[in-house]
Amino acid sequence: MSTTRVFLLATSLARLIERERGGQLVRQGYFPEGPGRRTHVHLEGEAGHLVLVSQPSTGRHEDLAAISRLQAEALLELTAGQVEFQTVSLDIGSHTAALHRFLSPGPLDLIPVVFKQDKAARKFQPPAWFGPEVTADPTYQTRAIALAGLPSPAEVEVTDAALHSLLDALGDHAREPQPHLSPATRAPEASEPALDPEAERDFDRLQIEDSVIRDLARALQPQGR
Repeated sequence: MSTTRVFLLATSLARLIERERGGQLVRQGYFPEGPGRRTHVHLEGEAGHLVLVSQPSTGRHEDLAAISRLQAEALLELTAGQVEFQTVSLDIGSHTAALHRFLSPGPLDLIPVVFKQDKAARKFQPPAWFGPEVTADPTYQTRAIALAGLPSPAEVEVTDAALHSLLDALGDHAREPQPHLSPATRAPEASEPALDPEAERDFDRLQIEDSVIRDLARALQPQGR
């Protein structure tokens, strides 16, 4: 069973990450909690899902059902509370993480880090640019934010060590080797634009017509000159 730890992030650092990496808009809507289950709608890009979360004796379990964007948007209107945030994928060592930049119901920057095993979650040492951990605070859960609003604002200090650590992390990503393209797969040089097949046929036809006209002109010239 996977485990998630959640950390705050300073707004200035979150803006820097989003500027460098871009992001994807996510909308989530939550229905009132039922006995032993929770249901919410997730819309990311054109992909929608209806998510049922249950708590059996063996642990937390999620069932996802794919739905269309139109269906997701219609269900979102029926939910009891919604959130909207930009999500930016991040590599934190060998772990999966994402920056969540909340836009609605208000500004908030969180980093959930997902671990496949509890042992890995316990051993994880957050980098210097992470803010305080809020995993144990239920007011920072996405469902709680959607249904009850933002938690009390917490100020996250930005230190030189945090900024340098983040710049190093972003720089390491930028210096990753790019895939090598063989000559056959490289794009044509700007000075030699590629022609589509129809344009090539037109070009060949013009060359043939030009050659015929030249031959005809030579044949019509008076002999003996």
